[in-house]
Amino acid sequence: MSTAGRAAAADDGELERLRAELRDLRARARVRPLISQAQGILQERYALPDGESAFALMQRASQRHNVKLHTLAGVLVTAPRPDGPDALWFPRRVRGPEPELTFTQAHRSGSGSRGAVLKAVLRSTLTVTGTDMGNVQLTDPARGGLRIEQHTGLTADFVDFFAHVGEDGTSCAQAARDVAQVTVRDVESDPVFTEPARRAILAAGSRACHSVPLTTESGLCVGMVSAHMDRPMDGLTTAQTKALDTVGGQAGRWLAWHDRTVVLDALEHLHTLGRAGRGSRFRRS
Repeated sequence: MSTAGRAAAADDGELERLRAELRDLRARARVRPLISQAQGILQERYALPDGESAFALMQRASQRHNVKLHTLAGVLVTAPRPDGPDALWFPRRVRGPEPELTFTQAHRSGSGSRGAVLKAVLRSTLTVTGTDMGNVQLTDPARGGLRIEQHTGLTADFVDFFAHVGEDGTSCAQAARDVAQVTVRDVESDPVFTEPARRAILAAGSRACHSVPLTTESGLCVGMVSAHMDRPMDGLTTAQTKALDTVGGQAGRWLAWHDRTVVLDALEHLHTLGRAGRGSRFRRS
């Protein structure tokens, strides 16, 4: 390689390093305010000496129940306060059985991992649609909109751009708003996208996409799974959309169960630790 070629390669490598660093900084900036808000709530509620103790308290509950820290923080800041300092946080909740998932046994693996179920949702959707690009988003209780939780085959820039989406400007936002499957046959011409969103999708190699809402038994949208294709498409068959309805409905019911059971178990555990160690210093595990 010539000197000029080596210099150009070095410049490209440095540019990619800087872009990766910027993506990482943006990811941290999206999560940090939520974590800080949760820390402040816990400091006040349990008379903790510092924010580090509050973080350690969340970390212990997160690890004990296999719930992501940002998920725990998001529910913590939106849930009503416990009735009193010595009371259970959720004394009147009713525990229901775990819903069955016919498209995977990930939920029966013993891991209790929501991530394993979401990976199975994405894998099943991509199998039905015949592509290898896609992502799963969940509703964000603290900010509203949707945030990416799982993805495959998509560029880092795509994931960074769509890490959180609001209530319009994308096909997944429309599918969430209408609680219905949405097909974009040609990304380049479909009016559902804002121009920045369109450019980001095309840059990732997606030319068509299909979004499926994950819905609860009452019809509430709690998430979205989207498949991306590398060429324009005519649409899906009735059999495909029916199969995706099954995936979306079962996944949505399971996620609702997980939120009101596993996530609330984690918060109850956190509350028990906080009550027992009121005013104490906690250390990260």
